[in-house]
Amino acid sequence: MAYIPQTLRRQVAACAQDCCEYCHTCAKVNGGPLVIDHIQPESKGGTTILENLALACSRCNTHKAALTHYLDPFTCQQVTLFNPRLQNWSEHFRWDDTYTKIIGVTPHGRATILALNMNDPAIIVARTVWASGGWHPPHHL
Repeated sequence: MAYIPQTLRRQVAACAQDCCEYCHTCAKVNGGPLVIDHIQPESKGGTTILENLALACSRCNTHKAALTHYLDPFTCQQVTLFNPRLQNWSEHFRWDDTYTKIIGVTPHGRATILALNMNDPAIIVARTVWASGGWHPPHHL
């Protein structure tokens, strides 16, 4: 894995406003550090530049691993996963009425939710607690 200089790490965190760029879990409620994800994995030729790096919670990063594509359950087509550097989150995802479940509104959004297991029951419980405390969803994103 490539070394990521602290200056570049700070740039990625600033772009993400210290929240996971996939599920929008903020560092202040995450319970663990956010990590730098190569959007296009190094194993598939991805480089260590700002345009290919995203801030991710360990949950999303672990599930994404080296994935770049996944099956959209509605169209049954393989599509690219959501790219936080090229795509706008709100065009591909929305929150349900309780702000605990992420809903995919495009093939990229739906496939990313499944690939990254973004609505795992445990994270929905955590989001419920965070929302009751006013810590979720992040209002600045």
